[in-house]
Formats: sequence, C-alpha cells, structure tokens
Amino acid sequence: MLKLRSDAAATDAPAPWPGADSYDSLEGVPLEPATMAAASVPQRFAAALTRLAPGLGIALLVALAASWLADHYAAPVMLFALLLGMAVNFLGHDGRCRPGLDFAARIVLRAGIALLGARITLTQIQSLGTNALLLTVAAVLATIATGWVLARLLKLPTDFGVLTGGAVAICGASAALALSSVLPPSPTRERDTILAVVGVTTLSTLAMILYPLLATQLGLSAVESGVFLGATIHDVAQVVGAGYGLSDQAGDTATVVKLLRVAMLLPATLAVALLFRNAGGATSRKRPPLLPLFLVVFVGLVVITSTVAVPPAVVRFAGEISGWCLVTAIAALGVKTRLGDFTHVGWRPAVLIGAETLFVLFAVLAAILLGAVS
Repeated sequence: MLKLRSDAAATDAPAPWPGADSYDSLEGVPLEPATMAAASVPQRFAAALTRLAPGLGIALLVALAASWLADHYAAPVMLFALLLGMAVNFLGHDGRCRPGLDFAARIVLRAGIALLGARITLTQIQSLGTNALLLTVAAVLATIATGWVLARLLKLPTDFGVLTGGAVAICGASAALALSSVLPPSPTRERDTILAVVGVTTLSTLAMILYPLLATQLGLSAVESGVFLGATIHDVAQVVGAGYGLSDQAGDTATVVKLLRVAMLLPATLAVALLFRNAGGATSRKRPPLLPLFLVVFVGLVVITSTVAVPPAVVRFAGEISGWCLVTAIAALGVKTRLGDFTHVGWRPAVLIGAETLFVLFAVLAAILLGAVS
C-alpha cells in the first residue's frame, strides 16, 4: 500500500528551487543558467518569448490603438502612441511587463531605424541637383550645431541639444530615437527622448499647416516650395501631406529632399556616437560599438535599393514594418514614462526646440529667396 510521507519527512526533503517551498510555487521561475545553457534553441526561444510577451504585447496594443486613432482623426500617430502609453504608465512598473517594454524600446526601435534604409536610393539623392543637395546638407549640419550651442547658452546638457537638434534637422521622432540610442546612458535619457519627440511632432504638425500657406504667400515655385517644405518640416508624413497639398511636383520634390535628410541619419548618428563614445568615463561598464549594427543594416539596405531592382511592393512592405517598429518603440517609451518626470524640466527645453525650428525655417527660406535653388 502506498503511504504518504509524514510531515517530518516532507520537511526534510530538499527544496526543488532555492527560495521555493514546494513544487507548486515554481510557476514562472526561470531556468538556472546551467539548465538554460543545456536547453535547445527552441526551448530558449520559448523561454525568451514568455519573458518578453507581456510588455511587448502591451506596446503592440498601444501602437494598434494609436494607429487607429491617427487614421480616423488625421493626427500624428507618434503623438497618440506617446499619450496612450503614458495613460497606462502603471504597467511600466510591473516586473512582468518591464523586460518586453525594454526590448521594444531598444531592439524593436533599432530594427525600425535600420529598415528606413530601404526607402532611400542614391538615384533619388542625385536627382535633387547640386544646389538643393548642398543646401539640405548644410541646413542639417547647421541645425545640429545650433542645438549644441543653444543648449550651452540655456544651461542644458549638450547631449540634449544634439538630440533635439538632430530631431529637428533630420527626421523628427525617428532621428530622436536613433540619436538617443547611441548617446551615453543617463538617468534622464528616456525623459529627454520623450521631450524631443513630443516637441518635434507638435511643431511638425503646425508646420504642415502653416508652411504651405507661407510658400504660397511668398510666391515660391513648385520646386522651391518642395525644397522648402522638405528641408524644414520634421516628420516624413507631414512633409508628404504638405507637399502634395500644393501640387504633385512640389510633393515629389519635398519627398526626395526629406529622404535626403533621412539619409543624413547615418553620418549624423555615427558622428554623435564617436563624439560621445568616451563621455561615460571610467564608470561606464561597456562602451557602445563604433558602428552599431542597425546602422550597418541601414547602409546595406541603401546599397541594395541603389544597385538592385527591388520590387516596389518589397520597399513598401519594409517601410510599413519600419513604421510599426517605430510606433511600437514610442508606445513602449510612453508606458515607461511618468508625467511627473516632466514637472522638473522647466521652460528651457521648449525654448530650445522652438529656436532650432525657427533657425532651420529662416535659414532655408533665406537661401531659397537668395536664389540658391532654381
């Protein structure tokens, strides 16, 4: 006859896991390092997916809701993703959600940035002409430098000036996320990134409405209007909306100019990574790589689309995936952000982003009115 163990025998039995009282309490306990090393690839993948699923699922749900709202109310999807993410900020403090949110804010983000390279070809850049090309590149470099100088004048961290200057100069939220990923670690890095994204997204939406009216009042030609809009509006979607709102030629020119600014993401991010590579000093556990993998993929995709006849459907698909990755990453950052964190930033960041926007506006407009673009 099978006899049950006495309480004493049960007490003497070894615990199945350090800190566990019984096998009933083992649900959700991760594998030991030795056990994980011996596990097969599918087992390790399943374990990682189980760990990431809660937070990653939250970020995806927020991204889906933001996309639906953006489609129905014609507002920036990035802004919706941030606001909805902040609305469920309490989930960012849940230990089960944190790994997936960190994964979305870092790995998914870099995948989205890398896939932006599929939208750019060297032929598009060459079609601009020398003058428009030089004007666009000069405006990007000058705006980033202006952000650095203004940050010092406003007694803000210089890396925040570079972050916002790059976001204004290159491609809005995407540039802010890319530059933030290569800047040295900081307790306020995520908050600063959110500030940059909110600032450039808000100003880009206003620019989409006001800049076409300004171009019309100044009597700019279709090509001049396209260069003006493409070189000054922060986000790609707003550039497309403003350009084609004027004419097809203005829209085509604005889109190509904007893609050139997106292409500047690579050298700008690489330069920032080099400049701030040693900023963490001896306290940094690990220096960032000289050339991050996502930038290598970015370059590779630009080369492929420039040398191989890639089907347009593939390029569109890569663009869609890139957009979803970026929105998901923004949603994750929103979930991890507390509104209370912004009560300590003051007025200086808003002044900085506004001044950078006005700088690139007047610099590009002056160059066009002086005949730099024909």
